[in-house]
Amino acid sequence: MRVVEQSRRNFLKTASTALLTVAVGLAPAARGKTSRRYAMLIDVDKCYGCMACVVACAAENNVPLGNFRTWIEYLEKPDGTRIFIPKQCNHCEDPPCIPPCPTGATYKTAEGLVLVNDDLCIGCGACVKGCPYGARFINPVKGVADKCTFCDHRLQYGLLPACVEACPTGARIFGPLGEENELTDIVNSRPTQVLKPHTGAKPQIYYLDLPDEVNR
Repeated sequence: MRVVEQSRRNFLKTASTALLTVAVGLAPAARGKTSRRYAMLIDVDKCYGCMACVVACAAENNVPLGNFRTWIEYLEKPDGTRIFIPKQCNHCEDPPCIPPCPTGATYKTAEGLVLVNDDLCIGCGACVKGCPYGARFINPVKGVADKCTFCDHRLQYGLLPACVEACPTGARIFGPLGEENELTDIVNSRPTQVLKPHTGAKPQIYYLDLPDEVNR
């Protein structure tokens, strides 16, 4: 009887271990499967350079003074009129900042977010040089690469990025591209532009009415 019981225990233990191993092995792949692809649309005509997005971003993400995860540039026309262009990490479909990273600290999530793993980053600055948009910097406090994350910590709770929430004119629209929402409707129905399309990075920040002088 003892032999039978011991054999039964060994079988159950072995079976449980095998099932757990399979479950653990499949879990990351299951979590990685998603068709959701986040993007942002910026309507240049609606931006008047109030800097609310820049301030909100700095406060939300503890951005050190003198550094920016998002910023606003402007183009001055001959008549003195200024056109404001918000900029940040474009969360490219084919990010040129990933290949130069020697440790794998820079990576792209299943949702298309381009992020930095602080634990792996050695602050070498290779990704900073690799970004054609000037969207990265070395955080002087943490000593690692820093950039816009689309406020991924807020997305996990169904919240919008801080810059989008703070914009008083609705110049920024955010959401999963391809799903039924305002972002997808506009991108599919109106002519949009991206910054430096010649890089082949396929930026996921889309612009409305971006001046030709900026689109280089």
